[in-house]
Amino acid sequence: MVPESWLSMYDATCQLAQDIAEKIHERNRCQRRGENPAKVSMVIRNLLQNLKEKIEHLKDSLLRAVSTRQITQLEGDRRQNLVDDLLTRERQLQASYKNEGTEPDVIRSSLMTGGGLYGVTNPWLLEEPEETRGLGFGEIRQQQQRIIAEQDAGLDALSSVLSRQKQMGQDIGNELDEHNEIIDDLTNLVENTDDKIRSQTRRVKLVDKKTTSCGMLVVIVLLLIVIVVVAAWPTKS
Repeated sequence: MVPESWLSMYDATCQLAQDIAEKIHERNRCQRRGENPAKVSMVIRNLLQNLKEKIEHLKDSLLRAVSTRQITQLEGDRRQNLVDDLLTRERQLQASYKNEGTEPDVIRSSLMTGGGLYGVTNPWLLEEPEETRGLGFGEIRQQQQRIIAEQDAGLDALSSVLSRQKQMGQDIGNELDEHNEIIDDLTNLVENTDDKIRSQTRRVKLVDKKTTSCGMLVVIVLLLIVIVVVAAWPTKS
């Protein structure tokens, strides 16, 4: 399931939870009027089973999306919180369905605040926050969608920043690789030049040595010639 399909499924599951809450509200009205709520109770039971299946499907799809890296870990954590909230709502609805005397206002307040199970004493859950007070289920759903859209926009911006940083890191890495190649070429050039200099130095020394030997040989030959000339020069009697 692609991320957009998951969000669509989540919205549909939230709508289903709100529909169940409305059905429970309708069943309680029937009871107060002395009407038979059996038909509505059967519908609620089927809807609760459907809600449970949808939540399980969301959990499995989210696990696959995170494991296959279709979404970031940060987005996975955010969506896990959404699933946890749905699980809490599902438990509340189950408790409200089993406890037929539950007041509709308490159900609605508990659903909007993400409270615990019915029967747990927690006065904070009985007062609806200012953000949702006086709003209908459709308006609350729109508010949730707007908040989710803002969070998605923030995540997209963060993803864009991370992508740019990644690209900058890759560019810096490429430049470093090019500089390393240039340094390697310079090192090879210096080594080759040094080898040539040593080779030329050896040649110069060899030539110098040969030149010195030839000069001594010429001097020796000249001395021999002088000796022969002096020896052969006629002396006066």
